[in-house]
Amino acid sequence: MILSLPKNELLDYTSFQLNHFYPDKNVVDLCKINTIADLAFDRLDFCFKHVAFNRYFKNGETLFNHLYADHYLMYIWFLANTIWKESADISIAAKLYYLNKSLHGLDCMYETKLPNIFLIFHGVGTMLGKADYNDYFVTLQGCTVGSHKGKYPVFGKGTALTANSSVIGDCILGNRATISTRTTVFQKSIPEDFTVFTNFETGIVSMKQSKECYAQQFFNVDLKSL
Repeated sequence: MILSLPKNELLDYTSFQLNHFYPDKNVVDLCKINTIADLAFDRLDFCFKHVAFNRYFKNGETLFNHLYADHYLMYIWFLANTIWKESADISIAAKLYYLNKSLHGLDCMYETKLPNIFLIFHGVGTMLGKADYNDYFVTLQGCTVGSHKGKYPVFGKGTALTANSSVIGDCILGNRATISTRTTVFQKSIPEDFTVFTNFETGIVSMKQSKECYAQQFFNVDLKSL
């Protein structure tokens, strides 16, 4: 992975943000957990290799720019989740979660089981609850994944939440299902290769079969083959 800053400088940069925003007595030095950070970078690298955009993967190399907010958002989540998995001390993971919420408006806890390959694109105002996610998941701004009476959605591969859409409760989204903008799916299952959409004049929510899923444009893998 080609980084915009050397790895240790990037970890120092993030440490400074954490200590500036959350100046308690537990001073963070991410360079002291270098081995865990390396695992997070490996996971980020693997994820970006599957993204179709040159800003993420170009000429066989993954790219990371700490000043590109969508990159930095993904990095912070992978770092928080990896620290939570690999360390008994979750205080740093909690601060990283809070940093993502503060900088990017993303509410996604460090223990949420996001898949190995996903993309949060323009993620301001998005809340991703502890659902059952799957690879090639993509979500845009203003989206909500939440529970109803303790039940969370289950996502197939290649599913997409477009801007300001929501999936709540006991829902099963089939492979390559898409939730269109400003559409809420509540306690319903969606077949694979279907798009759910709202008629903004009538408010009626309908669904139709899709020739190509919305998520396909974001990934360099043929999602139809999944």
